[in-house]
Amino acid sequence: MPGIRRPRKRALALIVPLLLGGSLATGGVASAQAKPKIKVANGVTQPVFSYADAIREYVYVESTIDSDADGRKDRVRVDIIRPKESGRGLKVPVIIDESPYYDNSGRGNEAERKVYDASGGPAKFPLFYDNYFVPRGYAVLNVDMIGTTKSEGCNDTGGRADVLGGKAVIDWLNGRARAYGADGKAVKATWTTGKAAMIGKSYDGTLANGVAATGVKGLETIVPISAISSWYRYQRMNGVTYDDDNYQTWLAQYVDTEEDAKCAATHERMNAEDGDETGNFNPYWAERDYLGGTLADVDKVRASVFAVHTVNDLNVKPDHFSTWWKALAQRGVPRKVWVGQYHHVDPFDFRRDEWVSTLHRWFDQWLYRIPNGIMKEPRADVQTGPDTWITQSDWPAREGRSVSLRPQAGGGLDLRAGAGTASFTDARLSEDVLAADPTVANPNRLAFVSSPLPTDVRLSGTPAADLRVKLDKPTANLTALVVDYGEDTRVDWRTGAGITTLTEESCHGESTAADDACYKKTRTNTANRPLEIVARGWIDAQNRRSLSHPTPLQPGKYAQVRWQTLPQEYVFKKGHRLALIIAGTDSTYTADAATGAAVTVDLAASKITVPVVVGGGTFEFGAQTKSKWQGPGRIDLPTPPNRLW
Repeated sequence: MPGIRRPRKRALALIVPLLLGGSLATGGVASAQAKPKIKVANGVTQPVFSYADAIREYVYVESTIDSDADGRKDRVRVDIIRPKESGRGLKVPVIIDESPYYDNSGRGNEAERKVYDASGGPAKFPLFYDNYFVPRGYAVLNVDMIGTTKSEGCNDTGGRADVLGGKAVIDWLNGRARAYGADGKAVKATWTTGKAAMIGKSYDGTLANGVAATGVKGLETIVPISAISSWYRYQRMNGVTYDDDNYQTWLAQYVDTEEDAKCAATHERMNAEDGDETGNFNPYWAERDYLGGTLADVDKVRASVFAVHTVNDLNVKPDHFSTWWKALAQRGVPRKVWVGQYHHVDPFDFRRDEWVSTLHRWFDQWLYRIPNGIMKEPRADVQTGPDTWITQSDWPAREGRSVSLRPQAGGGLDLRAGAGTASFTDARLSEDVLAADPTVANPNRLAFVSSPLPTDVRLSGTPAADLRVKLDKPTANLTALVVDYGEDTRVDWRTGAGITTLTEESCHGESTAADDACYKKTRTNTANRPLEIVARGWIDAQNRRSLSHPTPLQPGKYAQVRWQTLPQEYVFKKGHRLALIIAGTDSTYTADAATGAAVTVDLAASKITVPVVVGGGTFEFGAQTKSKWQGPGRIDLPTPPNRLW
């Protein structure tokens, strides 16, 4: 396991007293003046340092790149808040939130921005990290991503500039890079242990993933929340595009509030290299792939990882988490995960008290090495209903097993192999149309529905579609939806991303007049509907063998097309019906035009494999047969906002 050292119990017993400020005094004589030290009680650090008196300062860290081609290496603005005692007598670890959003969309549910004093120094640090952790003996750094806010250079939406700027900050904390103060003089980080964490939601968490995958020394842990692990996956799935052309450039321009002309050359290069016209994976995306790319690679990760993602996040979709999580597991990286049911929401806004407590213990464990037992607890916290969370040893559920469900000629879904064929035409339709009236014929989709489930069935993991198809054109977009038909009250992640912001506040940490620790509470939105689209996945059929080198189908001949949907964590209730919808182009979440191809599906050689957990251990049901059940007609399925922040 690269970069992870676990001290022996004897060594740990010696390390902890030293971290807590203990000394090896001789003759029982106390020092004339006690050195400042952290305090630990009940297994966690205590708030013994003044937040009001904390040192607030800033530096510019010199990176290794010149992204704006001005002949000088880009400098990264770092705003710092740390205990006034930190320095010669007390060295503290660091919590970093690097972000491109500090002067545009802001951070958190209340869109907080940085605020500066008259001299240009930091006066307000967004979010609660500073208020809570500085009194407990941590420094908190708000880092402006290259090309944004007060940092120099041009950002490149997940590429070298984005990642290497953050890496330079870790290097500076450990004496491997230079930084300069407001007066232009060199500044060293003499007040820190060099041990650092990176945390953040969305783009911020993405930067944490990218920097960790460079293998930089000193980054002890990351907490990526709703974070990207591959920018190709953020824009596409299997050759199907999610956004219109040049989205990457649009985002680069959005987060840089300076004139576009400064970075025009960067934007032109991005537009020329991204391959939007094909949807294929190419070197541009390889640079922005942190699982195994040319810039960053999960094999290099030294840091532990506490990941948080929500399975109904259709902005930073949950396959970012599931593929990252699987790769970390294969490499033995120490890790923990929370899996929620919301859209693009921070855990501070859906499980606040538990989140603050757990995050506190996590940082104490990995930055102060306080043995608080968090790594001995179940690895995964999983939400299974609006107010229901369970813990389990890992994710997906280890007790789950894969079940193959097979479409039937009569429109049923069964464990037995089907027979015959069924056809539809690739048209551009919304998900509410595709899921409506499942027992009524529709020329642009196929619907296969089970009989009522005899018991609750929990889906935990990633379904996979496997279809044998014949086209009358070289390619078609294919959509697979797993649908739950049955009236139920579920998390309404479609409205307000799943939460409503209240007027009452809760406070976590200490406040000043300029920077308070109090934030509005939220409540979970719920909705009662007769169906839910549980899992969804897309593929351009010509990308069935390779994302980089398409293979058009030969019209009139069958070919096997296999792809995974997005992962899910969901309970199908007893008496509900589970369905597979097969269609062409999804207009709700993809941007491609339909091909108009006629698609014939060989039912005998087609299936969808679903990872399930069943209380009784046996998964069984009969095929849907002709009955009075018609299924719900078209209902309004609101589309949640698609924003990266």
